[in-house]
Amino acid sequence: MVYLIEQTQLDSFIEKNPSWIIDNKTIKKEFIFNNFIDAFGFMSKVALLSEKIDHHPDWQNTYNKVKIYLTTHDKGGITTNDIKLAESIDKLINT
Repeated sequence: MVYLIEQTQLDSFIEKNPSWIIDNKTIKKEFIFNNFIDAFGFMSKVALLSEKIDHHPDWQNTYNKVKIYLTTHDKGGITTNDIKLAESIDKLINT
């Protein structure tokens, strides 16, 4: 089951992952790569992760930059799925 997270959970996530920013009912992060191919490859990996957990980001790509916005529209805010996907995305970068 997917639940909205409480403020204490969100604070804990941001404390552990300060590169993610809270913006209203969304967590967001910008990733910068060497070129478009690297950015697109990253997006492909995120797409596969998203399909696995059936939770898809709002995102924007401009050349070597990828901006990811995570929220759960049908729940009206940030949920456990958003946190799970954010942590999985960070693991892609750190491996």
